[in-house]
Amino acid sequence: MSTGPKMPGAESQGSSTRPYLIRALHDWCTDNGFTPYVAVFVDRTVQVPVEYVKNNEIVLNIGFEATSGLRLGNETIEFKARFGGVARDIVVPVDHVVAIYARENGQGMAFPAPHADGAEQPATPIESRSKGAVRGLRLASSDAAALPTTNGGPRKVSNEPPEPTEPPEPPAGGRPSLKRVK
Repeated sequence: MSTGPKMPGAESQGSSTRPYLIRALHDWCTDNGFTPYVAVFVDRTVQVPVEYVKNNEIVLNIGFEATSGLRLGNETIEFKARFGGVARDIVVPVDHVVAIYARENGQGMAFPAPHADGAEQPATPIESRSKGAVRGLRLASSDAAALPTTNGGPRKVSNEPPEPTEPPEPPAGGRPSLKRVK
């Protein structure tokens, strides 16, 4: 005797939506000519240049112009990027991405950060603050993202944070906002 289709319940939550939302927002940024940035909670499982980590967080430009071999997987985000002129391998577990947004207008999405015990922290709003800080992070600009070479060869890319600058003015429609996902 069949009881009909099973309804989703606590036992069958399915896979995380986070990697799918990250890919979707990356595509949206790219399609609209924006620069996709991710804010990452850094612990021992994250492979990034530690000299650029502040308060256990780092902001990375994941645009195609600033990365090589970008792979937005379900478990990790992997790519190569230049920091201080040196190519580095970057590996970020998807559950450590706390936000993805467009640098130009701040539109994007925020996610809960992981706890040291593996549980997620409650989501908190991410808002632009003075001097371009987001949750204690300095926003990088796209100025250092791609530098064309003079011989017409491949472009050099950098993920180096630039000197602090004033944040861009919000669009005329009001403040940019990020949506929390639980």
